[in-house]
Amino acid sequence: MPLILPGNVGSATAATGFNVANSVRMNAADSAKMTIDFSGAGNQKKFTISCWVKRAKITPDASQTILSNYADVNNFCNLTLSTGDTLDFVNRDGGTFNTNIGTSRLFRDPSAWYHVVLSVDTTQGTDTNRIKIYVNGVHETSLSSSTYPDQNTDLKFNTTATTNFGSWSGSAQYADGYYSELVFIDNAQLAADQFGEFDDSGIWKPLESVADLTFGTNGFYLDFKDSGNLGNDANGGTDLTEVNLAATDQSTDTCTNNHAIGNPLLNYNPQLTEGNLVLTSSGTAWKNSMSTIGLSSGKWYHEVKITAESGVPYGLIGVTDSYHPNSWGASPPNYLGIGALQIGYFNNNGTYYKSDTQNSYGASFTVNDIIGVLLDLDAGTPTIKFYKNDADQGSINLPTSSNSTGLWFFMHSVYIQTMSVNYGSPAHAISSGNTDGDGFGNFEFATKGGYTLNTKNLAEYG
Repeated sequence: MPLILPGNVGSATAATGFNVANSVRMNAADSAKMTIDFSGAGNQKKFTISCWVKRAKITPDASQTILSNYADVNNFCNLTLSTGDTLDFVNRDGGTFNTNIGTSRLFRDPSAWYHVVLSVDTTQGTDTNRIKIYVNGVHETSLSSSTYPDQNTDLKFNTTATTNFGSWSGSAQYADGYYSELVFIDNAQLAADQFGEFDDSGIWKPLESVADLTFGTNGFYLDFKDSGNLGNDANGGTDLTEVNLAATDQSTDTCTNNHAIGNPLLNYNPQLTEGNLVLTSSGTAWKNSMSTIGLSSGKWYHEVKITAESGVPYGLIGVTDSYHPNSWGASPPNYLGIGALQIGYFNNNGTYYKSDTQNSYGASFTVNDIIGVLLDLDAGTPTIKFYKNDADQGSINLPTSSNSTGLWFFMHSVYIQTMSVNYGSPAHAISSGNTDGDGFGNFEFATKGGYTLNTKNLAEYG
């Protein structure tokens, strides 16, 4: 069975009904965001924000803003994932914070999709009804901060000052991760059940009827289906303006089909960008990235493109058993293949590493080469096979040991090198566009019977 870290992973085994096709990949390193300037102020007392979020960067140097309205440093309103990994909503008016609502629980799972709803109505007589935060359909009542606005307060959201998706002031606190089904409702306080529902297995899932809601004067709905216009308002209103976003920032990693990405929590000092799909080591130290999804059965395919190198670069591509002896816990970190339950295909001379020993194997690889990886856990003897630009380099039997957990993760190591890892929704451009047998994925080469590492495939083949 597959392993995905705890959290709402988007109906891996339950019938979903409505399938969300796309998300947008926001990269803080690119200062990516979207903006809109409303022609007039809407209802500043009553509104709702709904969005599905999958985090990439955890506990960054700055908070990550989902949606904000910013006039100046003394007048703003924003919904944010904070540096402490809580979900916070604050409003500052004339230099005074008259609203500060923060959850007690933390949101630190980069493998999970979270559905966030902010529901506002300051006309309510009871202060706790004026601001409500829901996550995955549940009203968050355990709060780390609970300063509610006075009754009938006009908040600083929904004004003519710039509204930012993915940034606080337009130049700080950039979002980093995946976002789908972004909805803003002007002039109504809606609960989470207007955007999602629990299925029979207890998994929170999105509703297709979101498109039928009344959006109000300034309301909008971003479904991210148009890669050439990611800021398109599917409700028919004014589109948001994209900043530092490209067609490759459209993703098929969504709240109804969750894809593997690099896991920043399980690696030593990872340098991950582009939704944790790009791994870089610009200095003389190993950087490692391990997939968020582990496997014990099935046949799985992904690709890795070498996008940059300098000096004497090293790179290793392969798998690790979750036992992972001595792989990346050291300081400075070690590399893939130092452990007995690891296989790492080495760029420098085409060998593969296992137990810190080089073994004769295939061809070396460098910038612009694409390495296909086929992991077959259903064979009598489980194997991994690498392809350099679609050329078969041969099968390698996976190592065995009494220490083995039988749970395998894709892993990558770089040293003065950059890899772009494609688990099916790549951060780099694809010229051909191959899918797996179920129509999932976007790969440069055929998947050789392997499947894309996402929750829909895991439910069927994992």
